[in-house]
Amino acid sequence: MPDTLKKPVLYVLGAGPGDPELITVKGYRLLQQAKVVLYDNLANKDLLNLTPKECEHIYVGKQPYGTYTTQDEIHKLIKYFAFEKGSVIRLKGGDPFIFGRGFEEILFARQQGIDTYYIPGVTSMQASGLEDIPLTHRAISEGIWVVTGTKKDGSLSGDLKLAMQSNATVVIYMGMKQLASIASTYIDAGHGDTPASIIQHASLPQQKSVKGMVKDLVAMADSKQLKHPAIIIIGGVTNLAV
Repeated sequence: MPDTLKKPVLYVLGAGPGDPELITVKGYRLLQQAKVVLYDNLANKDLLNLTPKECEHIYVGKQPYGTYTTQDEIHKLIKYFAFEKGSVIRLKGGDPFIFGRGFEEILFARQQGIDTYYIPGVTSMQASGLEDIPLTHRAISEGIWVVTGTKKDGSLSGDLKLAMQSNATVVIYMGMKQLASIASTYIDAGHGDTPASIIQHASLPQQKSVKGMVKDLVAMADSKQLKHPAIIIIGGVTNLAV
């Protein structure tokens, strides 16, 4: 079939938690054939070295609480390059469907007549094992609650109060600006002594972490100067290796 008759394609590809070797084999192969890559702030830039020499690399990152490329601008770039080049890869840190906007971008692309493919990635909470923290343990945790620390309006997710009532491990993404609120929520519920951990730059050489109790989250972060990007893990699983 001539290229002019082929429908344009968008690949929404998970880059993994940071270590470029944690990308999937399928993602690796797609990057080797890429024409255009729109990559974000959390995607390891070393992955761009896998692309052909003629591939265009366009940064569309979103610095937490800082300057960023708007979602509308990203949509326009997806549409332009999908039709201009025939295919475009949207490379997103972690997994695009876990507190990313991968599905929003897929829906937008479909509305423009662009074929879409989702390629999962290893999400950052799965790198907790590198700090001897399993997300589940049959004697301690009956499941996992994954919540956002910052909703669209900037507030802390109300699901946290529900999560803390269970025996599940609680994982909080995008919560570093909410450490005091998270701690007070647990303290107010009488759960301030629950074990907790913060992991920054999971899977990368500069990975740092700290363990303690949820009531001390702010002091814990200050003690190791932990900032974004980081995940917060709350529950007995953080204490298994202590």
